[in-house]
Amino acid sequence: MHRVPKRKAPPHDPPETRVITPSGRRPDVLVVGAGGSGAVLAARLSEDAGCEVLLAEAGPAPRALPDFPAGLLDARLVPGAQPGHAAVRTFPALLTPGLPYAAARGRFLGGSTAVNGGYFVRARRADFDRWSAHGDIWSYDRVLPVMRALETDLDLGATALHGGDGPIPVQRTDLGHPAAAAFQAAARSLGYSDDPDKNDQGRPGFGPVPTNTAGGRRINTGVAYLLGEAAQRPNLTVLGECVVRSIVISRGRATGVVVERGGRRTVLDAGEIILCAGSLSSPHLLHLSGVGPADDLARHGIAVVHDLPAVGAALSDHPQTVVEWTPRRPMPVPSGGWLGGVLHLPSSSGGDAAGDLEILQSLVPTMGLVGGEAAAPGAPLPFLVSVQTPRTSGGLRTVSADPDVPPRIAYGYLDTGADRRRMREAVRAAAAVVATGAFGEVREGLADPEPGLLDDDGLLDAWIRARLGTSQHTCGTVPMGGAVDGHGRVHGLEGLRVADTSILPTAPLRGPAATAVLIGEVIAGAVRRGG
Repeated sequence: MHRVPKRKAPPHDPPETRVITPSGRRPDVLVVGAGGSGAVLAARLSEDAGCEVLLAEAGPAPRALPDFPAGLLDARLVPGAQPGHAAVRTFPALLTPGLPYAAARGRFLGGSTAVNGGYFVRARRADFDRWSAHGDIWSYDRVLPVMRALETDLDLGATALHGGDGPIPVQRTDLGHPAAAAFQAAARSLGYSDDPDKNDQGRPGFGPVPTNTAGGRRINTGVAYLLGEAAQRPNLTVLGECVVRSIVISRGRATGVVVERGGRRTVLDAGEIILCAGSLSSPHLLHLSGVGPADDLARHGIAVVHDLPAVGAALSDHPQTVVEWTPRRPMPVPSGGWLGGVLHLPSSSGGDAAGDLEILQSLVPTMGLVGGEAAAPGAPLPFLVSVQTPRTSGGLRTVSADPDVPPRIAYGYLDTGADRRRMREAVRAAAAVVATGAFGEVREGLADPEPGLLDDDGLLDAWIRARLGTSQHTCGTVPMGGAVDGHGRVHGLEGLRVADTSILPTAPLRGPAATAVLIGEVIAGAVRRGG
């Protein structure tokens, strides 16, 4: 992938102010980031022919499906798991003190929805109950019609709970694969409920995974919202390879952004700025623009524009590890996607019945996910085991006024005894699935962890820490309440909103991709209503 050169304009050569729209008009709205929320916002706002919309994406922004690399569309692959992938940007982070990690985010039209696993599961009612404290706009009853409108459910069609003509196709994984069928039988033998529709708020248990795929193709938000009729709108301009460096704020109002494109620094002026750069880049951009914890920013040479301590003060994400099992016989290569079934169950301290532990089945070996291949003969198959209890920890600090210096990101995983206990419960639950007679139809044995570790808390804690990862579900870095209101408006500033998963005070009880799309829809509706 072509990278924008890291050229900085000399001090005597200030950036010029330009309007880059076909009409020559100053944009009414400038959206930063064409990912899970930004592509949605730009598409929805530009449905109003009188609203001039400019969308700036740091990565490539093709305007036709044939221009997308095949690997970004193949639902059997997870580009974000492949080290060095051209459509991915990584952020250095610490999962625990002394445990480094590279957090992957999409840098292509569609953002992280172009490189993630295609898991498209709605948040739970309990999540909306928490978020609606910041405005009834987030109550489950208010968002249900929006969730229906954004999807076409290819399995269930249009119902009181599901949509039949929205831009995002939703298709559940096929449980006919031998490993998926064995997982289903094992879950039933352990007494877990059938949960055939993960998006209906029913009792959690085992079921297929709703995905934003159709016929084996991942449909990211750029494809779904921007490549059809929206691409022909004269009032929508999409700029690819356009890296936003900071927000221009004058007298308490955001008036534009400084960008680098083609080696040239430019100020793009607009009536309103909406950050949709993601939970790692949106707070970093605010910090670079002087919006954040004043003392900390000043300490690192950043001119303070607006003291807003909640920006980057904490984050919310889901710790994850991998439990692997060895097949008894060669497993068929999956045809429609990499995912099998998923089991949700409550931890001993989950606090509600929504099921805060997740065991997600991969039909592709870890070696294949990392190597970009749907098959890796002879390799063990993984369960991705995560704890999705809503909580915050860690945070994001900007340590330089230079935008090329990455922020310091700490996840703060496994900080408490409860954190460690829930991870042990999740690993043991996955191992119990593998140990059932029903799963014995396909498995030779448990590959990792070794069975002897499972009964010793200390040994299992050490095993988890050594293999710890993250679900890449970061939220809460620009939270509603502390930093923005329920409509995404940044406290104390005019003309500036944030509309991505960074505004969720806590990550939902399920992966947030579907919620990122919902955020784009909800905030677009608020903007159009003048809210």
